[in-house]
Amino acid sequence: MLVKLSARGLRALSATSRTPFVARISEDPALSEAERASDLLLLSGEASELPQGFRGYLLRRATPISDREDVYLLGSDHHYLRTGDVVRIDPARGSVSALYRTASRSNTFLVTERCDNFCVMCSQPPKFHDDSWLVDDLEQAIPLISSEATEIGITGGEPALLGERLVRLLALLRRHLPRTSLHVLSNGRRFADGSFARGIGDVKHPDLMFGIPLYSDLPEEHDYIVQARGAFDETVRGILNLKRRRVRVELRFVIHRETVERMPEFARFVARNLTFVDHVALMGLEPVGFARANLETLWIDPVDYQGALGEAVMTLERAGLATSIYNHQLCALDPRLHRFARKSISDWKNIYVEACEGCRRKEDCGGFFASATLRRSRSIVAYT
Repeated sequence: MLVKLSARGLRALSATSRTPFVARISEDPALSEAERASDLLLLSGEASELPQGFRGYLLRRATPISDREDVYLLGSDHHYLRTGDVVRIDPARGSVSALYRTASRSNTFLVTERCDNFCVMCSQPPKFHDDSWLVDDLEQAIPLISSEATEIGITGGEPALLGERLVRLLALLRRHLPRTSLHVLSNGRRFADGSFARGIGDVKHPDLMFGIPLYSDLPEEHDYIVQARGAFDETVRGILNLKRRRVRVELRFVIHRETVERMPEFARFVARNLTFVDHVALMGLEPVGFARANLETLWIDPVDYQGALGEAVMTLERAGLATSIYNHQLCALDPRLHRFARKSISDWKNIYVEACEGCRRKEDCGGFFASATLRRSRSIVAYT
């Protein structure tokens, strides 16, 4: 079942806060008084009385209301909320946004919608406005997250546009969640500034990786894909600077009609020049945003590039590089490549189609983006 991370449908049952607020969910009405101030009490059944001291109250069913403030009736879209989740409540809009979900391994923080690239297949086209409130919210949320959290992603837009605020955010995560793996999606260009890369390295996070896209071995082709002159050179310098500061880097290559032709040459370029990167991900297209708008130009059936993909993967493996294939279905891949395929699509946008029913490989398969309604490989079939 798809998960809506942000949805309206929250109904106020009492006086509410004037501005949005961030809180952690608890289902324990006997929580200590010291913890109640930052927690929302979630009640699934009827309650004759609401205990005092909580930041607010979320009800799954209507119940007689006492004189407590910030009492809300949840809509059905947020059936998945549970103890330990961290949410943002917007009383004016009647909305709930899940910032962190205890039961998920796909927790990702959006830190800005601004970007200095304009990629032809961007799944989240940039918006140019002041969205600093996103980080304001996260700075409140991070201390509320369980220290047992396994991993968290950071994405944009371009997170590096935050400048020193990104450094402070990583330091905050290291302080409160020192055992949590962090994966930051960035185009890498801003780290061409050596002092900025040094600041990232100086955080000394024990488990940090930057996922940085490189779309060709040719500078002019990469620059065309990201629609930014000089981006290739800045990206490569950024990668070098991060690695000098012992920050782990994953290279990302999105496969579509504009990139697929030189995929084997890209792999050879990486094998000759960038063997110090920590991981290479060869990724299927997510058909939303600009990718959807440009689908006629970009779409290529994965069946039609298995030769190029196989050549690229084997080149990278021979060079000793950890290599993965993301966002592909097993039945669309050459069986020799199955061992490189990963279940990479976030749980809140991951689906399986009717043809997948009864497939014995379903649990191992990455499935589809929920947005993949206009194009799917002609090879989709259940393994029986």
